[in-house]
Amino acid sequence: MYPKISVVVPSFNQGRYIEQTLCSVIYQNYPNLELIVIDGGSADDSVEIIQDYRRRIAYWVSEPDGGQTQGLIKGFHHATGDILCWLNADDMHEPHTLEVAAKFFTANPRARFVYGNATWIDREGQVLRYRREMEYYRWLWLYAYNYIPQPASFWRRDLYEEVGGLDSQYTLTMDADLFARIARVARLCHLDIPLARFRYYPEQRNRAYRTRSDEEQYDILCRELNREVGGVEKIVMRCLARSVRFSYLTLCMRTASVGNMKRA
Repeated sequence: MYPKISVVVPSFNQGRYIEQTLCSVIYQNYPNLELIVIDGGSADDSVEIIQDYRRRIAYWVSEPDGGQTQGLIKGFHHATGDILCWLNADDMHEPHTLEVAAKFFTANPRARFVYGNATWIDREGQVLRYRREMEYYRWLWLYAYNYIPQPASFWRRDLYEEVGGLDSQYTLTMDADLFARIARVARLCHLDIPLARFRYYPEQRNRAYRTRSDEEQYDILCRELNREVGGVEKIVMRCLARSVRFSYLTLCMRTASVGNMKRA
């Protein structure tokens, strides 16, 4: 029995990429998929592309909304799946992603959240780098940055409802805000395999609006620590956290390399 997985795709003027995004989900041929597309009233060819795949889409709409977070909230309101996720219209899932997520939750009935690794790609889909991630450590995640790759993350529906869903005040770091609140009540499990392709390019929203994104991230940090974090502390702890993260991942890669040589 395959659990129903709801994949919400928010989009606005992403006609260049949205077909790749939709195909990366649809052609996995996962037998219990609920694909939801929320378009913010695009002026490019996005709607025509969405209509080409409408038979494989459970629900879609194209209308002006209050931005990405509002669109996601709307999409999750229509979702009926046991497992939820979202995939931005310029990112992609790997061919095995939905089956891996389903098998994980089926084999681990008490688990409520899981994330994998992501491969970073450019505008043309060429690989920039493979980002191997690490387990969630609260202080490190808070001070370093949100290293949980959102397009490679899945969670149970009741967990999303328990924490109150997405918060519309966060327009760029809505994923970090959601993950921080989820981490208060559930373990964030990690699978050391690639589950998504994250498109990294100058127009990508968190790069284009870096100042606003940093402000939202700082607000989450202070909220989670329940106090103001001074500039010096933030800089020192960020350097320390990133150093620890780099050392940890380097050690993991060396260990894996040694293991591979022994097996060979």
